[in-house]
Amino acid sequence: MRVKDAPDTGFDIETEVLLIGAGACGMAAALAAKDSGAEVLVLEADPVPSGSTALSAGLIPAAGTRFQRGAGIEDDAVLFASDIQHKARGENPQELVAVLAQQSGATIEWLADQHGLPFSVVTDFDYPGHSRRRMHGLPTRSGQELVDRLRTACEAQGIDIVCNQRATTLFVENDRMVGVEAQGPGGVVRIGCAALVLTSNGFGGNRQMVSDYMPEIENALWFGHDGNKGDAVVWGTELGAECLHLGAYQGHGNVAHPHGILISWAVITEGGVQVNCHGERFWDESQGYSEAARAVLSQPMGVAWAVFDERIAKVARQFQDFKDAEAAGAIRTAGTVCDLAEMCGLPIEALEKAIVGLPVKGEDAFGRRFTGQTLKPPYCAVKVTGALFHTQGGLNITVDGRVRRREGGVFANLFAAGGAAVGVSGTGGSGYLSGNGLLSAVVMGRIAGREAAIMIGGMQNGSE
Repeated sequence: MRVKDAPDTGFDIETEVLLIGAGACGMAAALAAKDSGAEVLVLEADPVPSGSTALSAGLIPAAGTRFQRGAGIEDDAVLFASDIQHKARGENPQELVAVLAQQSGATIEWLADQHGLPFSVVTDFDYPGHSRRRMHGLPTRSGQELVDRLRTACEAQGIDIVCNQRATTLFVENDRMVGVEAQGPGGVVRIGCAALVLTSNGFGGNRQMVSDYMPEIENALWFGHDGNKGDAVVWGTELGAECLHLGAYQGHGNVAHPHGILISWAVITEGGVQVNCHGERFWDESQGYSEAARAVLSQPMGVAWAVFDERIAKVARQFQDFKDAEAAGAIRTAGTVCDLAEMCGLPIEALEKAIVGLPVKGEDAFGRRFTGQTLKPPYCAVKVTGALFHTQGGLNITVDGRVRRREGGVFANLFAAGGAAVGVSGTGGSGYLSGNGLLSAVVMGRIAGREAAIMIGGMQNGSE
């Protein structure tokens, strides 16, 4: 990524709002900009929109929605904001947390009512750190469905998403972003714009940046999108933008190995446990799946076994990924602990202790509190490893998505959202609250797209 002066020859194409990246963030931003009356163009480096969104479960936390009320769930933005800050030990900018929590419910209902996304609330298990059930997902509970439906919504609004075009150069004139140069199969194209929104996600696919900013997770399986090379951070740094919390990330310690399929954390929250290759439990699994990445990677050979039962498996089957894992043979099932140990190559006595020794109520030796049922046959197990899903640090932004300068102030017409911008997961890997990535993507994407369009309207009316 390079920053250069505006070309003397002008641009091949011009648009009002130009977005770089067509994941959930970019498409939400595009829909918001279009809804606000702006001309919109989205550039996507891949052959089709996908990004890290397509690799996720597609669940978005939101507070105070009609979907929650319909399920008898009382929730509000203040409680949601408190949960976010509590998980991150208060390390997030409070104003950013507040706006994401406040706008979360409205964003879900906007996507549902104006753009036809059929959301519902996950009501049959709790995610770590959330004091209410507020995870909203689509029927298959898959990120691929979220991407596909957002793309359909963009097409219905006449929004052009131009794929196979990687932005390589940013053009600046009189301290304003005036366009980009993109490389595609047909060669180079220069696209002018009145406002630029960076929605290109983070830098998890850039192994050097991961090593530099988050060495504790550098050896983890990379489970995000390979296109996440840190373009926004590199570009912004050259421009003189401020970055924040570059050591923050979302990990996951429950990825089927070697199949590379995400196993829902419901298998743990509903009463399952993780054991290492010696058949022994090794930590308090209720801390969360991001923390689990490091916990699992610290075990012999960097792997563990998630152990649960058929009752829990029935809950997990609402997720397409879990059904895919079953179809791939990743899930082992046995009628006795002895048979399960033999199937998994684990010591029988140790596994028996790990399963039978779980308390029905109260705390165990690791400090995990159990309040539900014990594990009962038939038992299930899946071999898992730790993975890096996406980074949570990035360009520092205002609550309206404008990119901040290192020396103070903001860029006049540069916006960022989603993984390109700082999230609300604190400074490391333990501050990630389930769904934070898509929360920032769709909520801040909507805000940034809308504000970019409003800025352009102000320019046209002579107010900016």
